[in-house]
Amino acid sequence: MNAAQHTKELLKKVRMIELKTRGLSDHIFSGEYHSAFKGRGMAFSEVREYMPGDEVRTIDWNVTARFDRPFVKVFEEERELTVVLLADLSASADFGTADRSKRELITEVCATIAFSAIKNNDKVGLLLFTDHVEKFIPPKKGRSHILRLIRELVEFRPNGRGTDIAGALRYLNNVVKKRSIAFLVSDLMVDELEQQKGKQLEDALKIADRRHDLVVLRTSDPREEELPSMGLVRFQDPETGMDHWVDTGDRHVRRTYRAEALKRIARSKELLRRSGIDHALIDTKNGYVKPLMQLFKKRDRA
Repeated sequence: MNAAQHTKELLKKVRMIELKTRGLSDHIFSGEYHSAFKGRGMAFSEVREYMPGDEVRTIDWNVTARFDRPFVKVFEEERELTVVLLADLSASADFGTADRSKRELITEVCATIAFSAIKNNDKVGLLLFTDHVEKFIPPKKGRSHILRLIRELVEFRPNGRGTDIAGALRYLNNVVKKRSIAFLVSDLMVDELEQQKGKQLEDALKIADRRHDLVVLRTSDPREEELPSMGLVRFQDPETGMDHWVDTGDRHVRRTYRAEALKRIARSKELLRRSGIDHALIDTKNGYVKPLMQLFKKRDRA
C-alpha cells in the first residue's frame, strides 16, 4: 500500500469512528457526562431584576441603589474542565476474539469520551503509554483536535510492548499541573504477584486520584477468562514474545486457566477497591455503552 492509499484508509477509519462515537456522544453520553463531572464552581454571569422567590443574599446592592429597585446577581456553573485520556497500548491491547480487539475498544471509548467533553466545552488531551510514555498530546478544544487524537489512537505504533501504568501516572502528575479528569483505559495486565511492583502501582493510583479525578476503565476479552476446547494450540505472550503449546482439549488445563484468570481479575478489583477509584469493566464482546452509562449515573448520584 502506497502513502496515498494508506492516508485514504486512515481517514476512512477515523471518519467511521467519528460517526459512531459522535452519535453516541450527542444522543446518549453528553448529558450524563455533564452531570457526572462537575465544573470548578459558580461564576458570575449577569444581573437581572429581582423576582419573588429569589434569595436575598443574591441581591446586588450597588445596582439596586443605582436603579432604585432590586436586582440580583445570576451565577452559572463554571464548566470548563480538562480531560486527559491515558491509553494503554502495550502489546496485550492487540488481543481480541470477539467483535474487535482491545485496542479498537480503547479507541472507541476514548473517542466517545472526547466528543462528550468538547460538547461541554472542555479540553481533551491524550497520553499513550506502554512500558514507557510513548506520546503526549496536550489538552485542547475543538473537533479538529479530537480527530487528531483519534488518528493517533488508530495509527500510532508503539516502540514498547510491556506495561508501566505507574510510570504513566507519574508522567501525568508532572506534566498536567491543573486538576483534570483522567481516564485510565487499560487491561491492567500487570503482575500483581510481584509485591513491590503492585505496591508501586497502588501508590501511583492513589496519588494520581488525589491530584486529579481518576477514573479507570478496565478492558477485557472473553477468551482471557475462559479457554475453549480447540486441541493443541500454540499461544504467544504478546508482551514477551514467548510461545507456549497448550492442550486446550485437557479439562484440567481449561480449569487451571479459568482459575488463574479469576485470580487475576480479583487482584485487579481489589487493587481498585483499595485505591478508592471509580472504575468500570468494558469488554470486546459487550462493548462500553452500558458500563459507561452506569458509571456516569453512579457518579451523578454520589
